[in-house]
Amino acid sequence: MIIAIKPGTGGEELGDFIALLEKKGLRINLSEGITQTVLGLVGDTTGIDAEALMAHRLVEKVLRVQEPYKRANRMFHPEDTLIEIRGPDGGKRRIGGGCLTVMAGPCSVETPEQITAVARSVKQAGAAFLRGGAFKPRTSPYSFQGLGCRGLDLLVRAKRETGLPIVTELMDIHHLELFEDVDIIQVGARNMQNFTLLRELSRCRKPVLLKRGHACTITELLMAAEYILAGGNDRLILCERGIRSFDPYTRNILDLSAVPALKRQSHLPVIVDPSHATGLAWMVPAMAKAAIAAGADGLIIEVHNQPEAALCDGEQSVTPEVFASLMDSLRRYADIEGKKL
Repeated sequence: MIIAIKPGTGGEELGDFIALLEKKGLRINLSEGITQTVLGLVGDTTGIDAEALMAHRLVEKVLRVQEPYKRANRMFHPEDTLIEIRGPDGGKRRIGGGCLTVMAGPCSVETPEQITAVARSVKQAGAAFLRGGAFKPRTSPYSFQGLGCRGLDLLVRAKRETGLPIVTELMDIHHLELFEDVDIIQVGARNMQNFTLLRELSRCRKPVLLKRGHACTITELLMAAEYILAGGNDRLILCERGIRSFDPYTRNILDLSAVPALKRQSHLPVIVDPSHATGLAWMVPAMAKAAIAAGADGLIIEVHNQPEAALCDGEQSVTPEVFASLMDSLRRYADIEGKKL
């Protein structure tokens, strides 16, 4: 249930009203926007009399939420969520709220020289975050599984050297304490419905990048997001990275229609991963531009200084030169869409 509060209401009067609702056994999600204050009632609202609420002097409107996701719902939080992260260089990075944020780096961390070289090149081109895999979930047990803890150490070293905050995937809740210096924890497509992992991440304050599963619907993605939000972690970013299809030409099918759909249904930032979606480096620039046109708040792009020698997903990784050229183009696209890159 949603309660829209009359403009100008606040302070002790609003606090008393919230306390009254909490006595009914409900949890209250308070969203204070520039022009509207909204209370989201979480819990069993079947016994709540909407007409009686409408009669209260503070209440402007009462609505019942039909969707199963509550905290992720835009009705609960009408204004876009803006996530701010301060890098080791002291600069603020913003995700959402009219900004276009680019995360870039190799699929997996391989050597100190590789990750540092890529980090320097993507920063020079304008990327706001360094992405890289330390723990790699692979379909085959014989494929390169990442460097693990050593890979995390190399990412942190590159972070300190370049000033770029880092994004990397967490696969096991027992590794969470190792991610102290990680700025954004990524939940990969294979773990989107690992509810034990999601509950654990809901209790931390570190930002989470939640990727859509290979065969998951938009509603299922938002329900997975609800697990994280329900536990108190509201620093959440959604990622469209392609879904399975019958056509094997590309690795996946990039569902760009999911971007405006998610933006309509939810207040959370939405970024797009054109690298995993297509699996083809030459497609990445076109799909990146299309994602911005579709309304994405950012991109996560794989960049490798020697894609032909990459230990993981080299065929979908662009070179630093291609990435720099793409960033020049993206600035123009961002201007058209009224976003700041």
